[in-house]
Amino acid sequence: MSADDTPTGTATGTADGDEGVDLADGVDHQVAMVMDLNKCIGCQTCTVACKSLWTEGGGRDYMYWNNVETKPGAGYPRDWEESGGGWQSSDHSERRPGEIPDKEEYGEAWEFNHEEVMYEGSDQPLRPESDPEWGPNWDEDQGAGEHPNSYYFYLPRICNHCTHPSCVEACPRKAIYKREEDGIVLIDQERCRGYRYCVEGCPYKKVYYNAAQKTSEKCIFCYPRIEGEGPDGETFAPACAEDCPPQLRLVGFLDDEAGPVHKLVEEYEVALPLHPEYRTQPNVYYIPPFAPPQHSDDGESIDVERIPRPYLEELFGERVHDALDRIARERDEVDRGGESELLDLLTDTNPARKYRLGVFDDE
Repeated sequence: MSADDTPTGTATGTADGDEGVDLADGVDHQVAMVMDLNKCIGCQTCTVACKSLWTEGGGRDYMYWNNVETKPGAGYPRDWEESGGGWQSSDHSERRPGEIPDKEEYGEAWEFNHEEVMYEGSDQPLRPESDPEWGPNWDEDQGAGEHPNSYYFYLPRICNHCTHPSCVEACPRKAIYKREEDGIVLIDQERCRGYRYCVEGCPYKKVYYNAAQKTSEKCIFCYPRIEGEGPDGETFAPACAEDCPPQLRLVGFLDDEAGPVHKLVEEYEVALPLHPEYRTQPNVYYIPPFAPPQHSDDGESIDVERIPRPYLEELFGERVHDALDRIARERDEVDRGGESELLDLLTDTNPARKYRLGVFDDE
C-alpha cells in the first residue's frame, strides 16, 4: 500500500464482531500497548534498548523515540504538554494549533570526560564536558509535594500510533500514513521533505526532525520485530517491551477480544490513554499509578491519597477515578481470598499471553 492511497485515520470503522472498538478507516486491525505505571522503576532500559536499535547516530543524537520521564515534571521535550497540536473537536475536522519545540527544549547531546576518567587516571568525577542546562528527564525524581508526603512516578512514552493522528493530517506530502494491516503510523522517507508540520501537529511531540537527513522520523513500533524479520524468523514484541526488567508492557491488538489489551482497555476500562482531550485516540494506554497513603507529622498513615486524583485526572481524564476504584475493589477481593481476572492480567509473566501478535496472521 502506497502513501498516496493510505487512509489518514480521520474516519472510523469497527472491527468484525466487535461494535465497541473504533478502527481507522481502511485499517484491518489496530496494534496497541498497555503500560502498568505501578511497575515502572525508571531504569531507562527501554530507552536504551530503543536508542541502541534505532537512533544511535546520523542526526538522531537528540532523539528518544522511547523516553521515561518523571511526573509531575516538565517532560521531554520540555513542557511538551503546553505545545499544542491534536484536534479542536471530536469530529476531527479542524486541527488544534501547535508549536515546534526549540532545540533547547529537547536538550543537546553532550560528550562526557570518559577519556580522562577511564584512561588517563584523572580523579575527577564523570561529568559532561560542556555545561548543559536541560536534557531528557532532567528533573528526574523531583516530583511534587513536601516531605513526608512528596510523590512522583515514572511515565514511559512512545508514539501512540493514534487512531486519529493529527500528524498525518498535518503533512501536505501525505508522507505519514497508517498501515492497513496493523494501524502502525509510519513516515515514507521517500516522500518526506522535512517540512515539520508533523512535529507541530503531534500534541505528544513524538515526531522528530533529522537535520542531517532533512526528513522527519519517529517510533515505528519495531514493526520488523513483530513481522518476524529477526535472524530466525521469530516474532518479537517491540524492544522497549521485551527488554523491560519489570515487564510492565503488554502488546497486542485492540480488536483481539481474547487478548489482555482488549480486556484491560475495553472490558475492564482500567487502561487509559494519555491526555484524551487531544482527541487523537492514542493506542498506547496506561494503568494509572497507586501510591502509599500520606503520613501525618508524627509519621502515622492517614486516609489521604499521596498522588492527588486531580493531577491524575489532568493526565488521563475523568475516567481515571473509575479505573483506580475498580482496581482497588479487585485488590480487596483478592485480599479476602477471592479471584480476579483483572489482577491476573496485570501480573501475568507469560510472554505468549503478554504479547499476542500473531492472532490475525491467517487472514
